[in-house]
Amino acid sequence: MTDASDEPLRTVRFAATDTRLREDVKMLGALVGEILAEQRGPAFLETVEQLRRAAIQRREADAPVESLDALLAGVAPDDVSDLVRAFATYFQAVNVAERVHRIRRRREHEREGDGAQPGGLRAVLAALRAEGTDVSEVGALLPRLRIEPVFTAHPTEAVRRALLEKERQLVASLVEDIDRMRTPAERAADRARMRVALTAGWQTADTPPAKPSVRDELEHVGYYLTDVLYRVLPVFCEALEAALREHAPGAIDGQTDDAVAGVLRFGTWVGGDMDGNPNVGAATIADTLGVQRSRVLRLYRRELESLSMLLTQSPERVGIDDDVLARILHHRGELPEAPLRARDADMPYRALLTLMQRRLDGTLDDAPHGYRSPDAFVEDVAAIERSLRTHAGTHAGAFAVRRLLRRARCFGFHLATLDLRQDSAAHDAALAVLLDDAAWPHRAVDARVTRLHALIEGREPPSARASLEPAASTLAVFGTVREARTRYGAHAFGPYIVSMSRSAADALAVLALARLAGCTDADAVPLDVAPLFETIDDLAAAPATLAALLADPVYRTHLASRGDRQLVMLGYSDSAKDGGLLASRWALQRAQVELTQLAQAHGVQVTFFHGRGGSISRGGGKTERAVLAAPRGSVDGHLRLTEQGEVIHRKYGIRTLALRTLEQTTAAVLRASLRPRPAEPREAAWRDIAGELAADSRAHYRALVHEDTLFPAYFRLATPIDVIERLRISSRPSKRASGAAAPGVQSLRAIPWVFAWSQNRSGLTAWYGVGTALQAALARHGDDALAAMARDWPFFATLVDDVEMVLAKSDPRIFERYSQLASTGADGDLHARFHPRVADEFDHTLEAVLRIKRSSELLDGDRRLRQSIRLRNPYVDPISLLQVDLLARWRADGSPDGALLDALVATVNGIAAGIQNTG
Repeated sequence: MTDASDEPLRTVRFAATDTRLREDVKMLGALVGEILAEQRGPAFLETVEQLRRAAIQRREADAPVESLDALLAGVAPDDVSDLVRAFATYFQAVNVAERVHRIRRRREHEREGDGAQPGGLRAVLAALRAEGTDVSEVGALLPRLRIEPVFTAHPTEAVRRALLEKERQLVASLVEDIDRMRTPAERAADRARMRVALTAGWQTADTPPAKPSVRDELEHVGYYLTDVLYRVLPVFCEALEAALREHAPGAIDGQTDDAVAGVLRFGTWVGGDMDGNPNVGAATIADTLGVQRSRVLRLYRRELESLSMLLTQSPERVGIDDDVLARILHHRGELPEAPLRARDADMPYRALLTLMQRRLDGTLDDAPHGYRSPDAFVEDVAAIERSLRTHAGTHAGAFAVRRLLRRARCFGFHLATLDLRQDSAAHDAALAVLLDDAAWPHRAVDARVTRLHALIEGREPPSARASLEPAASTLAVFGTVREARTRYGAHAFGPYIVSMSRSAADALAVLALARLAGCTDADAVPLDVAPLFETIDDLAAAPATLAALLADPVYRTHLASRGDRQLVMLGYSDSAKDGGLLASRWALQRAQVELTQLAQAHGVQVTFFHGRGGSISRGGGKTERAVLAAPRGSVDGHLRLTEQGEVIHRKYGIRTLALRTLEQTTAAVLRASLRPRPAEPREAAWRDIAGELAADSRAHYRALVHEDTLFPAYFRLATPIDVIERLRISSRPSKRASGAAAPGVQSLRAIPWVFAWSQNRSGLTAWYGVGTALQAALARHGDDALAAMARDWPFFATLVDDVEMVLAKSDPRIFERYSQLASTGADGDLHARFHPRVADEFDHTLEAVLRIKRSSELLDGDRRLRQSIRLRNPYVDPISLLQVDLLARWRADGSPDGALLDALVATVNGIAAGIQNTG
């Protein structure tokens, strides 16, 4: 971090094209060293340097972990926090440098050759054209092509917003000199700004003093929607349009509307995810919609002001459409008090834009002269754009107006659709009150369906007990939906997601409650009902559940009112927690195949909503690879998926990278929809092997995690879960409502479960059970069979690559130190009981992956990722060992609040920054 900051770089082989990345990392490392010396003194910096050198030596010389202990022993809590933050600040610098380098690589692709970056829109459309894809096929797909990232408030972001702002300043300064074209003076100014950002970050607490409220979470997610995606959306549309015109000429000609404007939509769960969060309900739904409308209207108003300075055309100089002039008269009639300056009388566009601003102000204030719908605003913008293009204005402002038009069509007056989610048990509890039937949740499915039909069809009146809880709060949600749709428009709400869906009655319950609350439109419930299948057993039963639903005449009437499109949400997190990664992935794959076939047989279009988390254990990984590995026919032009926590920041925190993310995702959906991989004659045999792998893996995983009664106690001792549960990073509890009575693994949410195992450097949730299953399959079917699967079957290739990545990030020797925390306790030596089993499974998995990939070391085929991990690991190791020591001391003191807990929180944040994973 001083001149010695080049040391860790010498242990990593940078490619020639990565020279500038090396320079950026070295410069930022030196800056961090200067800041540490300034803020804590030269002696502190020397301590950090000694730890860093010892950690590198331990890695490079394969020295024992104990070689670091002498330097770490007995460090005071105050010093621990700052030591950890020193390394975390370095991680932040490396993370930023790597992200900026991704921008640099994109620019290099755009400069060279045809400018088509692999996996991007131009490259994929060119490949599709070369493979014989007809322009008519592309044109037919465009109207139904839809990419919908949905941002959730799940607690996987361990870095607070104030620090993210400092990071943005670092990015901006590095980008300024991305091509090394700055003058020495300019470069010095950039360096000074970076030092300010890093120093201010050092002086800012890692975590806020209180848990975030739902409004805080709304503010956090809103940043990405308004500061990044609002700006990026028209650029994406332009990139897609250009790629189509180049490689599918004619595909967008003859479309009734802007062919690319509807491709992107955004959703959010913040304020609408009631599942397990008592802080979310009717009030937060109304508040969220109001906040989002206020934000997007202010963005439109600012853009209208800019356009009014640009569009100063006079009728004496150029033609103006009569439609524009008629709209001016109409709006002046709506706004008799709205003055127009005499000096602007010969500028019709400016006059209309001024009147539009006044109407937006009225919309914001719910005044009578406000826009009654976003469609009316869109029509005004479209009228200006048409007039400009008709009257030689293509290069006199039409481009800027089209950008606003595309934003207005995407974001409406709602900014992002608000999904609603609730546990099926909450609906049953409300219905038990409304029906005066305490046994309602336990009644047979057929009996519940019959009575739900009567409620939906109005044959059974609502109960007089509607004012009692939980019926009142549940009905209030649907009442708010009814009122909000009138105020914010039909696109304000996404689907209503039913967690823990296990029968047709769970979807019908939503329709019944909506009817009782008067939430109908033309005698139909105006919501898509999406069952969420989460556990392995629920995924296996999903086809039977959906078949019963599609055969239900009352539900089919509802589905017809929704365009015969059924949304199904698939849960990656709980299925992996339930049965392990391999069993989860196979259950999800089979469910998509069977549900797609079932929907086709019933004449219904099924759309899958993928509930993916950030880590591999929760469905994380590269989205484009997951799309291409999905079963044939399951994508069909539409991808809806959750984006959470640090994943949002990694994918959407920088505008250029957000654009790349959206382009890659869209390109993958285009390929999967237009040219899915051809039928593979070996796949039937591979599916049989995958079924064996899933069964073997699940049995081994559950034997440890769910069936050994002492494992929950081991988990709580060998991980920092007790610290994670006290982090102030979410408005939602870390346990489900039933958790108080069930202290084991079952009651814990998937996010802290995975977070805890990533902190202790084991990564157990992503590979336990996999090694045993792979070894058995290798013995039964041979190396060649599994190597062929990993080479030629995208589903299996993605799975093996994901496991390999987690193995590379894991450190069994560091994990052993955590495990030793369980050596003494009320249940005896749990380290001796469990560590050998975990260590053996890690070795089995490592050996099997290397055999299948025919590699001598992990990540042999992914140099960049191997380089990234190797660059960080030496700095994570001291933080991990400090965390082990602090956990032992903190628990011995009774786990109190205070300096030890604060230091532990610092280690959690530091490790998360270093391994770039939380939950």
